[in-house]
Amino acid sequence: MIYTVTLNPAVDKELVVPALEFDTVLRSQKINIDYGGKGFNVSRILKSLGTDSVALGFAGGGNGELLRDGLDSLGIDTDFVWVKGETRTNISIVTEIPSHYVKVNEAGPTILAKELEILRQKVVSLAKAGDWWVLAGSLPQGVSASLYADLIHDIQAAGAYVILDTSGEALKHGCDANPFLAKPNDTEAHQLTGLPVNTLTEIATAAKAIQAAGVGTVVVSLGKAGALLVDGEIVWQVKSPVIQESNPIGAGDSMVGGLVWALSQGMPMVEAVSWGIACGAATASLPGTAVGTKPLIDSLYPQVKMHQLETVA
Repeated sequence: MIYTVTLNPAVDKELVVPALEFDTVLRSQKINIDYGGKGFNVSRILKSLGTDSVALGFAGGGNGELLRDGLDSLGIDTDFVWVKGETRTNISIVTEIPSHYVKVNEAGPTILAKELEILRQKVVSLAKAGDWWVLAGSLPQGVSASLYADLIHDIQAAGAYVILDTSGEALKHGCDANPFLAKPNDTEAHQLTGLPVNTLTEIATAAKAIQAAGVGTVVVSLGKAGALLVDGEIVWQVKSPVIQESNPIGAGDSMVGGLVWALSQGMPMVEAVSWGIACGAATASLPGTAVGTKPLIDSLYPQVKMHQLETVA
């Protein structure tokens, strides 16, 4: 089974406008509402790939019910911890042509100690050997930056595998817990290591430093350029196919979804990263917050290019 954990989910509201202007009233021509959160986005691309997952996280109030019902309508199972506060709303303002956007995220509710303990006990009860867990996104208010690290210890002690996709102190503490795989971007790799990341060689050096500190595998996402993989033996550059980009929001989450899907199928790491890149490109090519479809992903996968950069010393 694949579990996704979204601790600070949101109702994502996208407003489509002709152009972005400041100090004036913008009139939306279309409104899209989606069930937001990095882990939820992973669950959505997994559904596109024909694989079930269970989406965990905190949810509260009417927005929490909207998330639950919306994910259920997509065929995604949920197992939320219900909290006293209201799940947040995130607003995106997106232009039609050319594609530009502004995204504003609310902070979200403050999580109480008893709610946090319920979540942790739920995770402990569900974690089984051989399962895959994706811990993704920001932490809500009231939660220690070490929470992901605590969950990684709990999950991997049961013999399951954790993929970590977060930022800031949560990423730092999470990497200290030695997850199976971490997926920083180049900026986050710099923040973790203090090393420069201006070239592929420098990014590879930073990724190797993260791995040397105890992370099993490091995948550094590079946006349109694809990703850099350090899997313990070699460094690979995995190049994204050329697409007509429509909306990149959620593309990184789709990459993680394709990656965990391929790993759960027993594929080698570099092949799994390539599927992740195809999924991210598929999502980025679609309007709104839609995720890539299986036929589109299948058509893009052969265009992903893999190149071995060096052998890790």
